[in-house]
Amino acid sequence: MKTGLTKKQKVTELYYNAKDPMAEIYTHDTKLKRRLLEYAEKYPQLCQLTEDDEQGGLRFDIAKDRISIRLTAPYSEERRSNARRWAKENGLWGKYDGKKREKAKNGEAWEKTLRN
Repeated sequence: MKTGLTKKQKVTELYYNAKDPMAEIYTHDTKLKRRLLEYAEKYPQLCQLTEDDEQGGLRFDIAKDRISIRLTAPYSEERRSNARRWAKENGLWGKYDGKKREKAKNGEAWEKTLRN
């Protein structure tokens, strides 16, 4: 969708305060919009679409206790090396070597690996 907005203008904003039980999320992020729309449909008492700005941005009210912010530490070189070795041993190729991820020769092993 062409909106006339630059990528820098396509923001995601999260607003909440200590008093109110609801938070407000305004976003242009396609994946987040889809997830919030699905969540609002499934749990209308916890999340509602409140505004469509007609430029690709959606605003939601969502129960504050349903939001989680997860910060992850960067992987150590040792952990990355172990993951790389495991992937090679199990027939997986990914970003680490610049190739697209390919299925292992045994497609069932690939699916089982992804589920674990």
